[in-house]
Amino acid sequence: MGRKRSPGLRNRGGIWHIEKQILGQTIHESTGTSDLETAELILARRIEEVRQAKIYGVRPKRTFREAATKFLEENMHLRSIGDCATHLKQLDPFIGHLPLENVHAGSLQAFIEARRNQGIKTKSINLALSVVRRILNLAARLWRDENGLTWLETPPLIQMLPVTDARKPYPLSWEEQRKLFQALPDHLARMCLFKVNTGCREQEVCRLRWEWEVSVPELDTSVFIIPGEVVKNREDRLVVLNRIARSLVEEARGEHPDYVFTYKGRPVGSINNSSWKRVRKAVGLPQVRVHDLKHTFGRRLRAAGVPLETRKVLLGHRNGDITTHYSAPELEELIEAANRVCDGKSGKNPALVVLKSKATSSSPVTT
Repeated sequence: MGRKRSPGLRNRGGIWHIEKQILGQTIHESTGTSDLETAELILARRIEEVRQAKIYGVRPKRTFREAATKFLEENMHLRSIGDCATHLKQLDPFIGHLPLENVHAGSLQAFIEARRNQGIKTKSINLALSVVRRILNLAARLWRDENGLTWLETPPLIQMLPVTDARKPYPLSWEEQRKLFQALPDHLARMCLFKVNTGCREQEVCRLRWEWEVSVPELDTSVFIIPGEVVKNREDRLVVLNRIARSLVEEARGEHPDYVFTYKGRPVGSINNSSWKRVRKAVGLPQVRVHDLKHTFGRRLRAAGVPLETRKVLLGHRNGDITTHYSAPELEELIEAANRVCDGKSGKNPALVVLKSKATSSSPVTT
């Protein structure tokens, strides 16, 4: 006969579970093991933790891995939860096993050095550190156990690393734009041309939908209002169309019932794909990123004398005024400002941007 199990343990599906009441507190949890001796040790530890907490106010030991799991389970609704999960997966081998009180700037140094040795930029490392800081703050200020004790007594100070390796924006010259866009596949060239004339982010262009178009009959035009869930800063985004962006929208009208920009009848998931990377290298511009097209729009607005507040609206920056309800005169002013980037350096001659014709590759479209 096997030896008698300890009271408070029950085997379910081959795994021992704790079912015990201690000092008025009921524990229902899995030990995660099928070995009875190991399960009894876990039970004894949990009994002692409850006694320590109830009688002496001592916090149970919890690992960072437990806190990370709780954070992920409670925040599945966050738009950035996928990125948080990736950061925590990278952090786990370094601090996952540590008790919460042992996670601090010192214990994070091994992670920081390992990431640097892998060539990871400081900004990415800081994003991971910010997730750690957020979890520790929640553990110290919000999360409480059955005894009313926070998971962590005091959150440590975790400072972000100074960013010295950030890549500077690379606004395109008119000639670089012509050379790059001419070599891109037609559908990417049109999306990039729209981006450099509206300042939209990559996914705002890729996911642009006809249902977001709003007519402005007073000006015989329209604008797009992108809902906040698609926008990085979570605010509704007003997209003003200058004459080049307007021509691209009209050209795409009727091609797809839902999306403005498509390829072979389907929405484009990313501009930053293999074709983009291959072409930018082939034309001698390997340093250009898709986001640089937004920087190009902003730089050209500034060069054209467009005021800062107007630039913020056109670029979709968070500025404390999240309204997208503009009067016709206000929209007319914004459209006039956006049209200033349709011209080249002289301010008089239109910039020539050659794209492959949709009808035939031998008939260029000049905008």
